Parts: sequence; structure tokens; C-alpha cells
Amino acid sequence: MSKDVVAILGAKGMLGVDLTAACRAKGYDVRVHDLPEFDITNPARVRDVLCQADAVINCAAYTDVDGAETHAELAHRVNGEAVGQLGAFAREHGKWVLHFSTDFVFSGTLDRPYVETDVPQPINEYGRSKLAGEQLLEASDCAHCTARLEWTYGAHGTNFVTKLIEQAFHGGTLQVVDDQIGSPTATTVVAAVACDLLEHRAEGTFHLASTGYVSRFGIAQFVVERLGLGVNLQPCRSSDYAVPATRPLNSRFDCSKIHALLGHQIEPWQTSLEHFLRQLDETDSHYRRCGIHRQ
Repeated sequence: MSKDVVAILGAKGMLGVDLTAACRAKGYDVRVHDLPEFDITNPARVRDVLCQADAVINCAAYTDVDGAETHAELAHRVNGEAVGQLGAFAREHGKWVLHFSTDFVFSGTLDRPYVETDVPQPINEYGRSKLAGEQLLEASDCAHCTARLEWTYGAHGTNFVTKLIEQAFHGGTLQVVDDQIGSPTATTVVAAVACDLLEHRAEGTFHLASTGYVSRFGIAQFVVERLGLGVNLQPCRSSDYAVPATRPLNSRFDCSKIHALLGHQIEPWQTSLEHFLRQLDETDSHYRRCGIHRQ
């Protein structure tokens, strides 16, 4: 029996590429959509895509956290209004939507991991725009699932891990913040869980992250040790960096809800990061893209 037609919005991004591969491996008829041909802020294009699919997975987003401080209108149009319009069309045509949000909807001031029912209090424009998308999707009353992600990394885009490797390869001293705590989560892990959410047509809000917590500095230590990089790591505080957007210090998620749905825990962050680094080490593809020639 043929699988459903699944439309993936933002399919060329870091998560979209891995999600497309995972859905196709499960046998779904995947239709990919992204800029410049597809713009999620264009209602006519969104309606057209939705009418030709059985389910929609939305990876499209404005993700420049610092840029959102000066381009707030654009961030809210992409991350908020467009998601609400997607929900309205999905409700009208009876389609299910999987949407991805972020830990940035929270202030990061709690002294425990965040659960899905904690009240969001974003502290920057990016977080406010993503929260608006969640709320507008919920208000649309369509069948939907919102998966909040954090600290994602992957082979098909720029992220904290790949930028760290590039900087560390030049040696010297590298300062990394040690007061931001969360769970580095591979986009391949997210893609695998997303396929389960799709299969179940899950509804509601879920926190989705690798098991365990670590600081940004701890991630750097792990990467440098595993790759044998000759760099002097130094811990620092978030307040040492003058950036436009304030980051939450506590990004820890309680993932009990999604673990119950899956019937098992998501693998520890060390396992997936070790696998990612091993793949990079074997192929050298990332290093070549960075213009780095290894000995």
C-alpha cells in the first residue's frame, strides 16, 4: 500500500535535508519545497502545496537570532503569521501539520528542566516570533503537533558544532560560554523522531532533545577531545559577549512526554555527537567546505 504524500516546507535547510531522507526511507511520497520557488509567506503557494499533500511538515523559519532584533517584522511574518495561515488552510482542508519551535520561547530562568506546560516568556524577538507561530497554529484549530527543539546541529548547515570545529582548527585560544546549559541534538535524531510523530499523527506540544545536559563549553571540550584538536579552550560567561539578542541560560527540556509516546528514551547527546564527529572525520567533507586541509 502506498504511503501518504508528505510536503516538507524549508526542505533545503539543515533539518529539512535530513528529514526528507528519513521520510523517504520510511516510504513516504515526499514533496520538497523551499526558497526561492516556495515562500511560506505567500498564501497562494501554501494553499497549493497543502492541497496536494496528506500531511505537511514545516521546517521553514527565520532563524537569525541576532538579525531578528533589527528585522523583527520579517521574523514575525515568517515565524508567526505564515504559520497561522498554514494552520488555517490545514483546518479548511483537513490536513495534519507538524511544526518545529524552539527553546527560545522560554526565558531560561527556571532552576529545572522545562516541561511543555510551563508558561513561555521569550526574552528576544526570535523567541517572540516563534511563540507567536505556536499560538497562531493552536488558534487555527487544525490537527497539528508542535515539537520544540534546541541546540540542533547537522551536516547540511552551519551550527554551533561546525563553527566550533572550524574555529578550533586554527588553534590558539578559543573562549566558549559555560553558563548556557542544554542538550545538543542532531538533526538526524530529530528526523527519526519526526517520522514517529508523523506515523502516529501525534497532536499537542512536545519537547524533543537528546537525553542529558551539558554547557556550550562542555560540548567544546567533547569535540576538541574526540577530534584531537590543538586548541586552548577557555570558559567565559554569556555576559562577556556583546550580542544583539539575549540567550536563555537554561535550555534544558524535560522530554518525558515524548519518551512516553515513543516508548523509549531518545539517545544521549554524547552518542549522537560521537557518531556525527566520526562521520565528519571519515569523510572530511565538512573540513573541505571550510577550506581546511587536514594532515
